[in-house]
Amino acid sequence: AAPSTPASTGSAGAAPSTAPSTAASAVTGSISLGSNHSDPGEKTGMEAINKAFTDETGITVKMNTVDHGTFQDQLQNYLGGTPDTAYTWFSGFRMKFFADQQLNVAVDDVWAKVKDNYTEGFANSVVGNDGKVYGIPVDYYPWAVFYRKSVFADKGYTVPATWDDLKALCTKMQADGLTPIAFGDKDGWPAMGTFDILNLRLNGYDFHVNLMAGKEKWTDPKVTAVFQKWAEIVPFHAKDYAGLTWQNAADTLVQKKSGMYLLGLFVSSQFAATKNQADLDDLDFFPFPTLGTSFDAEGALDAPIDTWEIAAKSPNLEAETDTAKAYLEFWAKGSTQLIMFQNQPGLIPTAKDADTSSYTPLQKKAVEIVSKATRITQFLDRDTRADFAGANGMQSFLQKFLANPTQDLAAYQKTIQDFWDSLPPLT
Repeated sequence: AAPSTPASTGSAGAAPSTAPSTAASAVTGSISLGSNHSDPGEKTGMEAINKAFTDETGITVKMNTVDHGTFQDQLQNYLGGTPDTAYTWFSGFRMKFFADQQLNVAVDDVWAKVKDNYTEGFANSVVGNDGKVYGIPVDYYPWAVFYRKSVFADKGYTVPATWDDLKALCTKMQADGLTPIAFGDKDGWPAMGTFDILNLRLNGYDFHVNLMAGKEKWTDPKVTAVFQKWAEIVPFHAKDYAGLTWQNAADTLVQKKSGMYLLGLFVSSQFAATKNQADLDDLDFFPFPTLGTSFDAEGALDAPIDTWEIAAKSPNLEAETDTAKAYLEFWAKGSTQLIMFQNQPGLIPTAKDADTSSYTPLQKKAVEIVSKATRITQFLDRDTRADFAGANGMQSFLQKFLANPTQDLAAYQKTIQDFWDSLPPLT
């Protein structure tokens, strides 16, 4: 998947608004938490947030922190066993997956108190298949097309607004000796970002999430159109993409060898790594160009969102339901989310009332494009089942497409659908 901890450079909030009410002061007791915030900055952020919560409410916090990767791999067993009452997870498909198994507690009552502090895109991301709300969104990082302002200025390039603009710019960059589109897919997941945005622009959010959930077929002509469109820009990708990590590809952007790069905001870590502030200041991005469909207006994009949710099988649920809901309500405040942001600036606050005064121009721009999105996807490997997204599934299938984009797409798409059909039932 995309890095679970985005780079320590990009973050954001949104237009100020009235903060949600503080956690109910009448609630007393304790709360047990299961946290995947295992990196040093995030652990420090969690400690500060929990102290602030206890200071405000008097509720004591017991936290169980597990390595991020281990937490993700073992969550099914964890939630089905004796989980902590509140836990960290993702929105979208992965949230719905556990909600459908009755492993999560609906939090519509909490949402009713805090919903005005969220944009439509964030609100849609935490609604389950039954129409109930199952999580509180607390941070995110967007995907967009990154570039160096100085390269565009020196070459006289303009930001492309449409698909034709993008292809024309790629042609010009190629003539100027640049690799138009930095690209590295050694780890398998980065290519998913290109599939996601093309499918969203061509076929819309509903088709995309239904395809990820197996409710649409990979053999659909709509999917064919995505691969056909992608094939138009594959010649502009880095030729050695298969051997490059995303960091290697990002370095070509840093070194002004590539013109553009579709990636998450964590790309900024490679610019920060030069220790030259001018490099980071030179980094900018634009939303992926429009494709001339009715779905352009959705402004949809990948922006993986982290949430807090409540586990239905917690042995402490009866005693801790009220304290857990108070904890989720506390996390819905921009002031809470900013504590994490200050310790891990790659985790952008989701709340409208987060104070953006400390944000860099890049971070403020991230707020702007995500706040305009009426639909937000989580990234392919969060929006579908893990065994379909992995090395034997979509990672491999997308690499096979990139190696031969002019292949028989009907046969190629059938192999993807056949693989999906071969997977065991989820529950």
